Amino acid sequence: MGSTGYLMNMRVVAFNGSPRKGGNTEYLLRQVLDVLKKEGIKTELVQVGGTKVHGCTACGKCFVNQDKRCIFDDDIINNCIKKMIAADGILIGSPTYFADVSTETKALIDRAGFVVMANGGLLARKAGAAVAAERRAGAVHVFDTINHFFGISGMYTVGSSYWNLGIGMNPGDVRNDTEGIETMKNLGSNMAYLLKKMESK
Repeated sequence: MGSTGYLMNMRVVAFNGSPRKGGNTEYLLRQVLDVLKKEGIKTELVQVGGTKVHGCTACGKCFVNQDKRCIFDDDIINNCIKKMIAADGILIGSPTYFADVSTETKALIDRAGFVVMANGGLLARKAGAAVAAERRAGAVHVFDTINHFFGISGMYTVGSSYWNLGIGMNPGDVRNDTEGIETMKNLGSNMAYLLKKMESK
């Protein structure tokens, strides 16, 4: 049990949008989750990158059905949406692909975003934080793309001591980014602080 045991009912789910399982994005996410776990918060990491997901088709069925689900049920997105709804905090991590998020991350954002809006704002007042891995530049755009999803969903966006990004190209390179790792640890601490405040209300 962490230093704040009363938080054991609180949960944070992290989505790894990198197809490189065990790569730099996952490593950064785990730095955040480790801090949260030490604070007594339940955590889960979900692998989205590298799975077969497809983007939103703008069919509008989620607004018609209003059943908290995407009409397409042939991939993991509905399960991800269910986990988002059940969580108190959400982390979304992505590598930087041409100055933006991975395809799988964008599919998650688009489809979850429409379902959330179609059902009256399912994620409102939850805590959200973006995590980005980059080789050299472009990660701020990734950071913005994910935070835009949190913002339009009425969530509280959590920041750190720097933008939530780490630098590294090959798997494991990000371990050498001392500032990036410290940023993730501070992010975890800030999210834990916010969740404590939310729980005490």
